Amino acid sequence: MTPKTTLTAVIAAALAATTGLVAAPALADHHKEMKAEPNIVQVAMSTGVHNTLVAAVKAAGLVETLSGPGPFTVFAPTDTAFAKLPEGTVATLVKPENKGTLTTILTYHAVAGKVTAADLVALIKQHGGTATLTTVSGGKLKARLSGDKIVITDAAGGTTAVTQADVMTSNGVVHVTDGVFLPG
Repeated sequence: MTPKTTLTAVIAAALAATTGLVAAPALADHHKEMKAEPNIVQVAMSTGVHNTLVAAVKAAGLVETLSGPGPFTVFAPTDTAFAKLPEGTVATLVKPENKGTLTTILTYHAVAGKVTAADLVALIKQHGGTATLTTVSGGKLKARLSGDKIVITDAAGGTTAVTQADVMTSNGVVHVTDGVFLPG
């Protein structure tokens, strides 16, 4: 490895360690030895804080869809976000007999197309402070700004903050959230 390549690897490792996510492959364009940009599922699997989401995506049979070309925008709740749900909720949802409900909840976290944080902020401003997003499940999410954070309100009235925006993937973008959206 050249000194420049080593520095790039160190920077990428530092970014991954501080964000808990796969380093954005902007550096990969300059270095062929780095892997291609991961897809949404690969990113979720690599973070160490989205294990519940990954298990739910697998139980719902959505791995192939969310690994496909998309593009999708996924609001990805962390394990801590899932832990805020009433005890037993996740265990019940991942049972085979609840696959339909689980699929509805998970697709309520996805929007067709690639919507970056800047796009979302522009929509919020364009629509007088609140933007409405239609999810893949057909549900609605309301996005607004609270200070410098994007806050999402679900159909049940719950509010969730985007804690990390714009994790770019090969098939869209992921925004990490501190809560789970409920379709109502």
